[in-house]
Amino acid sequence: MLSQPISVTFDIGGGRMVSIETGKLARQAHGAVTVRQGNSIMLATVVANKEPKEGQDFFPLVVDYNEKFASAGRIPGSFFKREGRLNDYEVLVSRLIDRSLRPLFPEDYFCDVQVLITLISSDKEVMPDALACLAASAALAVSDIPIKEVISQVRVARIDGNFVVNPSRTELATADMDFLIAATDKNLMMVEGESKECSEEDLVKALEIAHEAIRLQIKAQIELRDKAGVTGKREYTKPVVNEELREKVAAFTKDKIYAIAKSASAKHDRSDAFDKLKKELIESLGEEVEDSTKKLAKKYYEDLQWELVRDMMINDRVRLDGRKLDQVRGLAMEIDPLPSPHGSALFTRGETQSLTTVTLGTPLDELLVESAANSEYTKFILHYNFPPFSTGEVKMMRGPGRREVGHGNLAMRSLKQMMPGNEYPYTVRIVSDVLESNGSSSMATVCAGSLALMDAGVPLPKHVGGVAMGLVTRAADNKYAILTDILGDEDHLGDMDFKVTGTREGICGVQMDIKIDGLSMDTMREALEQARKGRLHILEAMYECIPAAREEVKPHAPRMEKLFIDKEFIGAVIGPQGKIIQEIQRETGTTINIEEVGNYGEVSVFSPAKEGLDKAVAWIKGITAMPEVGSVYEATVKGIKEFGAFVEFLPGKQGLLHISEISHKRLETMEGVLKEGEKVKVKLIGIDHKTGKFKLSRKVLMPKPDGAPRSPQGNGAAPQQ
Repeated sequence: MLSQPISVTFDIGGGRMVSIETGKLARQAHGAVTVRQGNSIMLATVVANKEPKEGQDFFPLVVDYNEKFASAGRIPGSFFKREGRLNDYEVLVSRLIDRSLRPLFPEDYFCDVQVLITLISSDKEVMPDALACLAASAALAVSDIPIKEVISQVRVARIDGNFVVNPSRTELATADMDFLIAATDKNLMMVEGESKECSEEDLVKALEIAHEAIRLQIKAQIELRDKAGVTGKREYTKPVVNEELREKVAAFTKDKIYAIAKSASAKHDRSDAFDKLKKELIESLGEEVEDSTKKLAKKYYEDLQWELVRDMMINDRVRLDGRKLDQVRGLAMEIDPLPSPHGSALFTRGETQSLTTVTLGTPLDELLVESAANSEYTKFILHYNFPPFSTGEVKMMRGPGRREVGHGNLAMRSLKQMMPGNEYPYTVRIVSDVLESNGSSSMATVCAGSLALMDAGVPLPKHVGGVAMGLVTRAADNKYAILTDILGDEDHLGDMDFKVTGTREGICGVQMDIKIDGLSMDTMREALEQARKGRLHILEAMYECIPAAREEVKPHAPRMEKLFIDKEFIGAVIGPQGKIIQEIQRETGTTINIEEVGNYGEVSVFSPAKEGLDKAVAWIKGITAMPEVGSVYEATVKGIKEFGAFVEFLPGKQGLLHISEISHKRLETMEGVLKEGEKVKVKLIGIDHKTGKFKLSRKVLMPKPDGAPRSPQGNGAAPQQ
């Protein structure tokens, strides 16, 4: 007989109920739950190997979040009509969960763990990313896999001045702050989000509100675990410990490690010195030592290096490169280093460098961003590339990995806060190529992106800059050091990577990862204030490089003009089967986009040359213009008849130039008078409002011969038939 499912339910606010259930689905997984809010249901499973792989010396955690298109009643649009590799949105959610869960596992736990979270039913108003980490943590909570604590994650947004926990998709559209926060019962673990220049205290307020909501979710998970009867965690094989070897490693290397750390050397010089010392250590052990012992000695060496460098920062208040704790590395930046892109900038901070370009495109270049519940186009794109040569390494060049997607997304969300609204006609693509990296290349991307946007003439009202903060803690005496503009080694050796972007006035983006149990709110306040000072220092240098956006786009950038026409003329501009608009684009070398907005047609004309732009705009205006009696036009002869010529005097508008209106001289025949394709100036002398026919005259524009009778058409009267 099947066991009955076990569930708990709680209110996240405003009567919105969330339920967590286990025991019904995926019962062979080591832990499995479903989390439901409204019609949104996600299944989270976790499986862990009982033993680590032989020689394993790191924690192999895999977290994948994916959405089934069937959850929203949709069929995938790919050729194979099935879900494929994770899209960028799924990768970003997977990263959020991974960064939140990873610190929960014991440091000596090296068994493979796989966490899978799948959206199996979608609700258009429920944001699934706010529930995904709750589902993953609950699956771990009801398993026997060893974790130190239970966590959860919520979204906090500020809407009309009020903070809302896990707002609906509709509510979120009007938010000026949007942050996802993960935490244990006591400490923050992960923060990521964006805002329209919020203050540091506003962010702290959001974090405090989030923490209260998270505690409620943790309580529900513990209740579910108790109902499921999970009372203990499995035993696991721990790494071999050799205290004698550890002491030997310390005796041989301790002073030397400290000397290298204090040398304030460059990245590769320092790395080479540490590697050389490691090699000398292994040689000192003798040739008879087993490989397993050598491997253990290398681990103890790296552990000692980690401890000594951290102690140096806490005790001596000095960094690996000799800087003070709150000091930003040397800055160098320039705009327009590349002649052909529409905008470009080179930003260098210490040993980190980004070459960033901006390309201006048309609405046809918009990017389709698709998830199970939502499909929309975006006009702002940012791509981040991290080639192996940037760190002096040789690696296979494959497509963008999770790191590239995550770093690019942070930079994009930060710069987006200062981008012009939907009225800005261009599609904008930023590409950051990291040429050199020693910490915080994502923040270099934000700075270089802001410079390149202004160089391209994109009307950014303010610069956006960013700085990466680090943290080193010592539990023995509760001392710590907060580091401004961290190096790659400081990221690796530290307990926190905390990136903050913004303008002079406020915060635009945040991404924080914690490698220890968590971060107190007081330490968070101190880190935010130190980050603000570092950001302002960088922004001052950016304003010196380019104080404001160029007033115009560069000469080789596409020109644009926007027209608004009456709704009834949209069809006339497009023409039957698109023939008219295709002809305009072909003849003028332009790209034309038409959208129906209310009672008007919004026509955007893009051209690489001003001549083509002017020609296309005049053509469209001609199609949509209302002919006025008495106006003079340059017409093109379209056909010759015995009684006159049919001429096109406005695009799509033709009239009869009667034989009697061609010349003051009486013409007996049209032979040799005009020819097709010839340009002639004519005057509109009348409109037959019953038939809509236009009556044109050429002779009224010609000098009248002496003695010739006065033409009644000169004053706009209709010609005599």
